[in-house]
Amino acid sequence: MSLISSAMEDVVLLEKRSVSDGEGGFIVEWEEGAVFQAAITFDTSIESRVAEVQGVKSRYTITTSKNAKLEYHDVIKRLSDEKIFRITSDGDDKQTPNVASFQFLQVTAEEYKI
Repeated sequence: MSLISSAMEDVVLLEKRSVSDGEGGFIVEWEEGAVFQAAITFDTSIESRVAEVQGVKSRYTITTSKNAKLEYHDVIKRLSDEKIFRITSDGDDKQTPNVASFQFLQVTAEEYKI
């Protein structure tokens, strides 16, 4: 077992749906989708702390399998504490090369309220 895989825990992809409110408008619902494994770490870098003082929300790094195609603005929920995160980068931007013996991608995220 690698260090990365030992940090993984269950998360679920949340899917946004707009449904009729019965009065000519709509309401937004969030439905749980696929469950997968991810390691979520809080970014404590100096750059992140400076950005937080300037109003940027808390930043996290999410590491997961390359098969979990996370995209900008996807929303996930960590099942252990039900904390919700919104992805703030694209999963295609930072991933291991295909020849690597371990395969993962990383995205940045922020805490999110739905």
